[in-house]
Amino acid sequence: MPIPDYQTLMRPLLQLAADGQEHKLRDATHILAEQFQLSEAERTAILPSGTQSVFGNRVGWARSYLKQAGALRSPRRGCFVITARGQQLLNANPVNIRIATLAAFPEFQDFKNRRHSSKTESGQTLDMDSEVIFDDTPEDILASAHRLLCRNLEQEVLETVKEASPTFFEKLVVDLLIKMGYGGNRQDAGRAIGKSGDGGIDGIINEDRLGVDVLYMQAKRWEATVGRPEIQKFAGALQGQRARKGIFMTTSNFSREAKEYACSIETRIILIDGEKLAALMVEYNVGVSVVEHYEVKKVDTDYFEGG
Repeated sequence: MPIPDYQTLMRPLLQLAADGQEHKLRDATHILAEQFQLSEAERTAILPSGTQSVFGNRVGWARSYLKQAGALRSPRRGCFVITARGQQLLNANPVNIRIATLAAFPEFQDFKNRRHSSKTESGQTLDMDSEVIFDDTPEDILASAHRLLCRNLEQEVLETVKEASPTFFEKLVVDLLIKMGYGGNRQDAGRAIGKSGDGGIDGIINEDRLGVDVLYMQAKRWEATVGRPEIQKFAGALQGQRARKGIFMTTSNFSREAKEYACSIETRIILIDGEKLAALMVEYNVGVSVVEHYEVKKVDTDYFEGG
């Protein structure tokens, strides 16, 4: 099942605390993961910042908002216990608990009022109390916005690559592989590309900096779909070189038959279509530049340990 949002987690979290005992947030996160039958991949999914799990972050925000409404309190760091307000809320037997539920309590209204409006550089007012702020956690909102920016950028990058010359495309492929850790240095990789003389191979590049093994490449700046015959031709060229692995890159895409064939043969051939190529370029900063950098900070609990 999808990882539940933090509002879905509020009632189960409060129900978990209904015994009146002190609970550790870490233990509660594990119990709720079991309750929602999350897979290992869902439990370990990490936020884009890499600092916390997605599920743990959402459990944390559920606790935070319940605390702001006076339904939970924290007797000590990393722990929580239900309050009389929380017990009353559960006794009302709500189907679920959401932000609209908590808005009935004055403590939560006070919390919302502290989130005063601000203005952007363009003068547009941002209502920090609007429902959209609370629909997802701030980290989820940032992650969604980042994914949207990346998708739009990848589309723009791919369109630009398709307009480039075949010679520039070869250089681009080399630059990308170097950024990904292949090929040693730019000078070595540049000598390798396009030097094999084999009709089915466009270039050879070191798989590691020492040149212990090599990768054979085919790069097609195409609009048409790459079919099985092209992959068969590349596989035959690899066999002629006694090569074990190769990379086939294209600005277009691969047919289903081409993908099935690449998976069925002993020689390992990695297929990288236009979408994947653009995504890798964005990930490894090839042909793109950073225009803004935002820092997401959290409390440094180690700093306060000594206090």
